[in-house]
Amino acid sequence: MNKEWSELNKKMQMLLRKKDTFKDGISVCLELRNTLSDAVERLCGKLNNEQYSLMPYPDANGYHCKTIAYSIWHTARIEDITAHMLICGDEQVLFRDDYLKATCSPIITTGNELVRDEITAFSQSLNISELLRYAANVKASTDELLSRLSIEDSKRRFSSDDKERVIASKSVSEDKNAVWLIDYWCGKDIAGIIKMPFTRHLIMHIEAMMRIAGKIGIEI
Repeated sequence: MNKEWSELNKKMQMLLRKKDTFKDGISVCLELRNTLSDAVERLCGKLNNEQYSLMPYPDANGYHCKTIAYSIWHTARIEDITAHMLICGDEQVLFRDDYLKATCSPIITTGNELVRDEITAFSQSLNISELLRYAANVKASTDELLSRLSIEDSKRRFSSDDKERVIASKSVSEDKNAVWLIDYWCGKDIAGIIKMPFTRHLIMHIEAMMRIAGKIGIEI
């Protein structure tokens, strides 16, 4: 893991544990998220539209077996779903701001159910500029949510109603490679969502994106 990102992640987790340092932990979380967003922005500034759909590691065992476009969609969808359907109980950015139409996405799910050529075809279908705008708006929405959280909020666990709301939305595929996500998220408290989808999950996928970029000849 990138040393700077790893150190910020460790610092965040330590600070989030105690009431008197919780707000500092949120500040570090936001700093980490901004650092990650800046890294993606720099990378995307070097890519042409075709490169977003390249899959140089199709047989790899890891997140780098995907495409860059897929990774951006996947991380944004997971953040959008967990922030709005589970934590806030309100409308996802994807639907609120009509990004499904704008991005030209054929799916509303996280994409976990897609494999190999399906991932490539999906990536090629996307309007990249709108995809990046969607991801940026999801981040802004989540950052605003994070800034309002208290340590008491962070301890809230999810109910059966929360779980049913996600299931009913069809935002997660019923495919075996995807449906497990719902139980995984609902088994956490809000602090657990902060520590995975909102931070560590981003780190892992962004590092995979950097690896893909390096393989296709993009200098990082």
